[in-house]
Amino acid sequence: MSRRPQTLRESLRRLAGTRGSFTAHLRPERPLIAGGLAALLAEVGMRLAEPWPLKFVIDGVIAEAGAEGVPTQSISLQAVLLLACAALLVVVALRALAAYLMTVCFALVGNRLLTRVRADLYAHLQRLSMAFHDKVGTGDMVQRVTADVGRLKEVAVTAGLPLLGNLATLVGMVAVVAIMDWQLALVMLGVFPLFALIGVRLSRRIHTVSRTQRKAEGALATRATEVLSAMQVVQSYSLEEQMQREFDSSNTKTLKDGVKAKKLAAGLERKTDVLVGLATAVVLFVGAHRVLAGALTPGELVVFLTYLKAAFKPMRDLAKYTGRIASATASAERIVQVLQVQPAIANHSWARPAGRFRGEVRLENVWLSYVPGRPVLRGVDLHVRAGERVAIVGPSGSGKSTLVLLLSRLIDPDTGQVTIDGQDLRDLTLETVRSQVAIVLQDSVLFATSIAENIAHGLPEASHAQIEAAARLAGAHEFILDLPDGYDTVVGERGGTLSGGQRQRIAIARAAIRDASVIVLDEAMTGLDTDTEREVSAALDRLTEGRTTLVVTHDLSAADRADRVVRISAGRAEPSPARQHRKERADAARR
Repeated sequence: MSRRPQTLRESLRRLAGTRGSFTAHLRPERPLIAGGLAALLAEVGMRLAEPWPLKFVIDGVIAEAGAEGVPTQSISLQAVLLLACAALLVVVALRALAAYLMTVCFALVGNRLLTRVRADLYAHLQRLSMAFHDKVGTGDMVQRVTADVGRLKEVAVTAGLPLLGNLATLVGMVAVVAIMDWQLALVMLGVFPLFALIGVRLSRRIHTVSRTQRKAEGALATRATEVLSAMQVVQSYSLEEQMQREFDSSNTKTLKDGVKAKKLAAGLERKTDVLVGLATAVVLFVGAHRVLAGALTPGELVVFLTYLKAAFKPMRDLAKYTGRIASATASAERIVQVLQVQPAIANHSWARPAGRFRGEVRLENVWLSYVPGRPVLRGVDLHVRAGERVAIVGPSGSGKSTLVLLLSRLIDPDTGQVTIDGQDLRDLTLETVRSQVAIVLQDSVLFATSIAENIAHGLPEASHAQIEAAARLAGAHEFILDLPDGYDTVVGERGGTLSGGQRQRIAIARAAIRDASVIVLDEAMTGLDTDTEREVSAALDRLTEGRTTLVVTHDLSAADRADRVVRISAGRAEPSPARQHRKERADAARR
């Protein structure tokens, strides 16, 4: 685990350190970045010029009129006054225009950049292996895709831009006042060490609290996602109060951390205001004596005080945005942490597209472990001829469903080979392998879109005629037409508005439209009532006719129509004739 940044300086350094992960996303925005920087420099220049018309009015009009008794209606003084006012208006207008262009340019860059980052992060998560997704919290990943990217975007625009502009202004103003009166400039800069001492101590605490809060928010999101996705279990077991107590405890913790961070940031802001006031009083006192001594003009002192107020604005902003920068650092690191995870399953450089499979499946001495030293499969050998129907039976946890993952290349074996038509799946591209292996699961997940779109997920370019044909094959066409909007009916999340049998037949239609050479039925009829099971079974028979089919089940009755039965026990395959399996099942029923 990476060490937490303990200071604002370290946080900014680590935030900048994540820039390398986003460099590729920035390249298309170079013209906008250049335009934004030009507007920034112009805006800084106008800030530096803004107090000078006032200086000319004070020194060239007011002071001269007061010293020589010249009426203020003098034509020359009126001309200077009008020119100074006009110059002030021009400077303010140009500064406003430059600030507008700078904000628009950098806001576009920030929004485009982080929109691309969010899209790439989402795509990257979809490429990561099932082993990764089994270990991480879904809610935490959702937080990274949505909240973390959003927070980084918000900070880049609302905190990054003001800090960048104000720091550039600070450098320019310090240079100008040093030229005007270096002694007074040293007085002004004397407050910075005090700010550093106070800021380092408080920013360390703010960063620690902010990172703790981000971690807690991720855990809270995971908890909420977990409970909401299992609402049937929660309500069936009357767990509402218990889940609410656990959620309230975590929620209160994030609230306390958030309030603590805000209090610390507010304290830093107020201390900064006091320091700025102290610096202003000291500069005013010393500057007045410099004017009386003739080292400065009154107008130059006004310019000095104006610069002083503007020069300390970055200090106020650092105090104001310390908490936001801490959150942005945590968010950027959380995003980069995911982007740096390499997919365990990916196309090798030598991978080639697979041709149309005939469907001959072979596993040769396959060993596989999810946890090192604890193999799930132990030297499995299995040969399924093209068009053959083979039942894979065995107790729960024996490794049956692992075969499904191997055939779809969602995992790779530690040793051994998985081949289709004699081709090692690792030598073929993922897309062309998975497009020819259709899977029907026990819990057939549907997406919260229309029924037509759910079926078309099996073949995205499918026409409506193909969708309807697949639904007819799955025995789903009639009940779909009875729905309020037919094929355009939008189902609930995970297909919750449909019955189990209806969901299963939509899933069969999704597999059918794929026209795959290899079909895997993973506990596809578990939990269905007798009538629904009969309908789904008939649909599955139509789906698998003439195709290589693996029926993964722990229910012996589901293996009755198989050509062969393979038992998986303790990670090893034990083939047996179908006749023997049916005899054993009959004997078991009689006993």
